[in-house]
Amino acid sequence: MSHDLIPEAALAWARAGKAAALATVVETWGSAPRRAGSQMAVSELGEMAGSVSGGCVEGAVVLEALEAIAAGVPRLLSYGVADETAFTAGLACGGTIRVLVEPVAPMLGLLEDLVAARAARAAVGYVVDMADWSRRLMALGDEAAVDARLRADKAGVEDGRFILPCNPPLRLIVVGAVHVAQALVAMARLAGYDPILVDPRQSFATAARFPGEVILEAWPDEALLGLGLDSRTAVVTLTHDPKLDDPAIMVALRSGCFYLGCLGSRKTHAARLERLRAVGFSEAEIGRIRAPVGLAIGAQGPEEIAVSILAEVTAVLRGV
Repeated sequence: MSHDLIPEAALAWARAGKAAALATVVETWGSAPRRAGSQMAVSELGEMAGSVSGGCVEGAVVLEALEAIAAGVPRLLSYGVADETAFTAGLACGGTIRVLVEPVAPMLGLLEDLVAARAARAAVGYVVDMADWSRRLMALGDEAAVDARLRADKAGVEDGRFILPCNPPLRLIVVGAVHVAQALVAMARLAGYDPILVDPRQSFATAARFPGEVILEAWPDEALLGLGLDSRTAVVTLTHDPKLDDPAIMVALRSGCFYLGCLGSRKTHAARLERLRAVGFSEAEIGRIRAPVGLAIGAQGPEEIAVSILAEVTAVLRGV
């Protein structure tokens, strides 16, 4: 997802011979428009990728980033309605943000390691000591405070350090190229997921019906095993066909995916559970299935059903 590839953009500029800086929201108060951890990359030519305030103070941050690039030293910025400069820049919504601006050149090796970890779908914490600007990457399991931030997917400052959780991108794997899937993959992409569509039926899984989407024309269990389901992956089955849905469900139940939802009526789901019990799945395992899939909002039609599914995925992800 291009909106999430901010470190990658900064690294690409550096590798192309352009000096660059990374700006990261480290703390927010009030109704700040972007949450802590939001990032923007700035090149020496004034090119931008990402956002730290939804447009409110980007212009001011770009100027500070250019100065930080020239000085080669990080700086911590604060903007809020009480700050005349920030008000002029447009932050008039009652919020305050602190933004850490880091020139890329002194941290190039660390940035390369961070981008490599992201490409490998490895969860790491980017930790900055706010006193001396020292930085390091910490893997899951290295430190309790970093682990907690990774699990919560929430950046912030504690004990004088800024901790940025760098989790793998969210993925939504949809089994079944049906009408609901057409709406769901588009909505999921807007919500920040990398959607992947799985359906071996060539008449369903076509580029004409799903333009620009990743489509795997493989048997669902083979596809899911090949993709590797982790704690940043949600799975939704939509075919109504046990020959297609059941193999995917079996793989998902014994994986680390954070969500598994299955389309079908309560009667259909009851029959599904009996089939799973018959092949040895425990009550605890089958209890992970969300079915009928989606929040009960009275959805009608493919688009509204897709809204209910994505809402439930979000609720599970955020622990609601």
